Amino acid sequence: MTRFEALKAREEQLLCRTYGRYPVSVSRAKGSRLWDIDGREYLDLLAGIAVTSVGHCNDEIAEVIAEQAKKLIHVSNLFYQEEQLELAEKLLETCHMDKVFFCNSGAEANEAAIKIARRYQQRVKNTDRYEIITFSHAFHGRTLATLSATGQEKYLDGFAPKTVGFVQVPWHDIDALEKAITDKTAGVLLEIIQGEGGVNCLTPEYVEKVQELCRRNGVLFMVDEVQAGLCRSGKWWAFQHYNVTPDVITNAKALANGLPLGCMMTTDEIARAFVPGSHATTFGGGALVTKVGSKVLEIMKRDNLAERADRLGKYLERKVMALGSPWVKEVRGYGLLRGIQLTCSDESAKKVWTRFIEEGVVLNLTQGTVLRLIPALTITEEELDRFVSVLDKLLKEISE
Repeated sequence: MTRFEALKAREEQLLCRTYGRYPVSVSRAKGSRLWDIDGREYLDLLAGIAVTSVGHCNDEIAEVIAEQAKKLIHVSNLFYQEEQLELAEKLLETCHMDKVFFCNSGAEANEAAIKIARRYQQRVKNTDRYEIITFSHAFHGRTLATLSATGQEKYLDGFAPKTVGFVQVPWHDIDALEKAITDKTAGVLLEIIQGEGGVNCLTPEYVEKVQELCRRNGVLFMVDEVQAGLCRSGKWWAFQHYNVTPDVITNAKALANGLPLGCMMTTDEIARAFVPGSHATTFGGGALVTKVGSKVLEIMKRDNLAERADRLGKYLERKVMALGSPWVKEVRGYGLLRGIQLTCSDESAKKVWTRFIEEGVVLNLTQGTVLRLIPALTITEEELDRFVSVLDKLLKEISE
């Protein structure tokens, strides 16, 4: 039995089987590279699922972790903590928002958005609104509430019934949205770019109409930027590609480059809904993770990572389309959140994804035939060239 086989057997005995693992056991990482337990190197275009945006084991981040760990890690949110305020100030400088709530993950950030929408309508506006409208193919998390908000039935398998108060409408159908809004609607929760849903991008006209419908009907316009936020799309926030100003923004993933940290941001007006005791978290926004988050935002701003993502994303799209392969329909997305839509069958696409791993390249396959690339924002042109070279090779292997 190999070391890898022994490790798999050990896991079967110890862990709940909730993950379809990639056939790799990572022992260390640096930048955009991974090494398995046998020392084999991989090019990483997944970045911990859009998490390690300033690179694996970033030296500056490691120094902050070590220094802060000797000073203060956790005291709970019963105490004032300067580290939280430092990160909040930096986050609010990137957009039009006024207040931040810190939590541990994207699902929790979306839970906070759902809760503040309901409480704002019921305690500030004195209505009985509680429904949240979401969209087909969306992904908002795996708690019972965010599963109900997620527009994909496969994630609800075995977890019925849905939590009450969620309504799904077809993606990019403004008429369906308009019809779904009632006097019970508290908010609309929208991914500007659907990542897990296949890297689907909305048109500016649609996004602006969504905001207009929300404003006209007294409904909160909320955007899920858990994956697309923090420079990944080529701007600080994906909604900034459009002429809109959301009422609520949620984020996580890249915020602390691998440590668990999420946030929900909103305006002073909507923040009136939260009062002491109305919402809370034990671990969210601790001193260690928020200190790291501050360093992440400092690096992103200093190194112009939004502009860099925009440039490299366009470079990648040009290189892929220049291959002229009949198996590539299009390259979707903004910045370094990209989906390569293949024209082959799901079975062939899965073979391509498997072959990438065999060739030492790690990426994601979503919605059956979409190769999703969400690498570190620090990835180089040379590393992207390596991916394109392997892609060219594997596309030529498809036979249908």
